[in-house]
Amino acid sequence: MYDDVMAMRTVSEITAELTTADAADLALLIRRHRADDRAGVRAAVERARRRLNAARNESERLRRLMDIQNELHAHGYKVVAGIDEVGRGALAGPVTAAAILLPSDAVICGIDDSKLLTPARREQLAECIRGVAEGVSVRHVGPDVIDDIGIAHATVRAMHEALVGLGRAVDHLIVDGLPVELPVPARFVIDGDRHCACVAAASIVAKVSRDALMRGLDATYAPYGFAANKGYGTPEHIAAIERFGPSAVHRLSFAPCMQRRLF
Repeated sequence: MYDDVMAMRTVSEITAELTTADAADLALLIRRHRADDRAGVRAAVERARRRLNAARNESERLRRLMDIQNELHAHGYKVVAGIDEVGRGALAGPVTAAAILLPSDAVICGIDDSKLLTPARREQLAECIRGVAEGVSVRHVGPDVIDDIGIAHATVRAMHEALVGLGRAVDHLIVDGLPVELPVPARFVIDGDRHCACVAAASIVAKVSRDALMRGLDATYAPYGFAANKGYGTPEHIAAIERFGPSAVHRLSFAPCMQRRLF
């Protein structure tokens, strides 16, 4: 019976069906066509099987990314925010923190540590996050404050300000990294941006926001290449500091900016 029905369909038609089908339909289509012994169909079924396995693995990964937040919800914490920062190790520009509130049923395909994503993918995911999130807050603490109080305290200040910027009471935080003093109960997770969805979301939004700010500074401080290096110490950036001295947005408390004239 299968041979009679499938004889009416070409390899190209079946391949197109398997290639364009949603993941939800793939299992059924794979079962439907797995008895077809034509080489082209067998190859298309195998590709579909790999795609289905990848989709299932991603679904499981996304489920695990919600485990910590859902555990906190189960313990009675209703409003749980993720916090992460970016720019701590840069030579110029601010340190930036983001605080994100995700609903407990949030599913954002592809969400991950911002460092593992391409710039284009970060931009796409940042837009998705803002569409799904119940709250988004980003705060920058500039180089003058970093020089005044030190990068560790400036990072904590950025986190505090991002938390306040949510504009609502938060019951518990999930924070990337080692413990710091925050005004709300918090769980600190090493590599939290790889293990928790709301922290990954915060890492992406913070990175996209800070990168946009540094691109905006590039026109004013063109010799330093901020659009490319985002203030980090690339060889070209360090060479520009050696040649021109630091700019008004460099951190003068960081080597090699110390004791050099301003651009």
